[in-house]
Amino acid sequence: MKEKIQNYRTYFARLLALAVPLILSNIINQVQMLIDRIFLGQANTLYMAVLGNTMSPLWTTMSVCFSIATGASILISQSVGAKNDAKKEEYSGALLKYCHILPFALFLLWFFGSKPIFRLMGVSENLIGMCADYTRYSSPVFLVLGMGCSWTVIFQTSNHTKHLAIWSVLRSCMNIFLDWVLIFGNLGFPSMGIKGAALGTTIAEYLGGMYLMFAYFRSGKLNTRPSMSAVKGAKLKSYLHSARLGINTALEDFCWNFGNLAIIRILNSINELAAGIYSIIFGVEVLAVVIIGALGNGTLTLASEAVGQSDRKQFKGVCAAAYALSLAVTLAMILASILCPRWIISVFTKDRGIIATSGIYLLLISVNLISKSANIVIGSAIRGSGDTRWMFFTQIFGTVFVIASACFFVYTLELGIVGVFLAVIVDEAVRAAINFGKFVRIYKKSPVFGD
Repeated sequence: MKEKIQNYRTYFARLLALAVPLILSNIINQVQMLIDRIFLGQANTLYMAVLGNTMSPLWTTMSVCFSIATGASILISQSVGAKNDAKKEEYSGALLKYCHILPFALFLLWFFGSKPIFRLMGVSENLIGMCADYTRYSSPVFLVLGMGCSWTVIFQTSNHTKHLAIWSVLRSCMNIFLDWVLIFGNLGFPSMGIKGAALGTTIAEYLGGMYLMFAYFRSGKLNTRPSMSAVKGAKLKSYLHSARLGINTALEDFCWNFGNLAIIRILNSINELAAGIYSIIFGVEVLAVVIIGALGNGTLTLASEAVGQSDRKQFKGVCAAAYALSLAVTLAMILASILCPRWIISVFTKDRGIIATSGIYLLLISVNLISKSANIVIGSAIRGSGDTRWMFFTQIFGTVFVIASACFFVYTLELGIVGVFLAVIVDEAVRAAINFGKFVRIYKKSPVFGD
């Protein structure tokens, strides 16, 4: 028993050492995004609907880049656990060399082709021009996204994430300042509204990227940073090998975001403000999700190392520790949604009708975190085992399931917006049960632990 307690103390300590800077980084990013929403909501209520329609497709494509890098993260961490320096150099070098190709293509897509996408989403003509403006002004972020993804992987797999938090502080503070200047036209600048929010984000990302570049080249603690010779000599096939793992995660994210886009399409059919309400509620929920997501990132790294070491106990223990911490975050979110829902929602809008009616949505989505955190943490452990296809397959099921459920609740039972939230809750719960069964099978019977 003493040994078991000591092991769990070690798992908690290692997980928190890796995750806390990521948590701070993610929270800072989300606070900045929330302030962005507050500024825009105070400037024009329709801007919230613009964000509701633009942020999901933009993040869908951005997440593809991050997800493909996940494959390299798994292989690099497994190489660290196995003490295989040659493989570590091979995969990290290939990641840095070939990380820019896809983001550049996505920049072209959003800069030149955003309007047809928004028309397919059913965005009203009253909003489509503003949505296109937002994506054009924010699309240059894709030009630095590839490098940001690869550097993030190097910092995380080196178990040295402090600079990621500093990076977030710098770019978020700059973003908030630029939003205040450019949205409202302060300090003599013109009032740009939704365009100003996008331009402020782009400028802040470039300035933050300069710091991360400096930290990457100057830090002496990045044991997974490849040598210049490894980058120059990296083969495309090594990148494609890691990408094959990552592409499953990318497709998983794409399916999730496709489902979210379909949900937004359903919301747009309810009324013009429904997508804005959905954006507000998930804008609050994401503060908890980014904490749980950081714990998931830590789980991915440490579970991958456990596989490299053939350490079954660490694989299970890290996942259990991460989920326990996630449940604590979930409880805090539920309490906040019960005690002060109107105050939380009023931060984002002056509309008294939205404030009065949205409290139940906030409570529903907070309860949903019980299942959602299980999918994040357990899913990270499953990916760390080297099996990235499983989460992709369950997400395909989940996407079909949530769209069908939302259509049933909204169009057949006529539950309106509440039907959408009920569909999301049922989907997360069903997938959590399925993914937990898979995790148990990996822990008990998987050959990755030397059986």
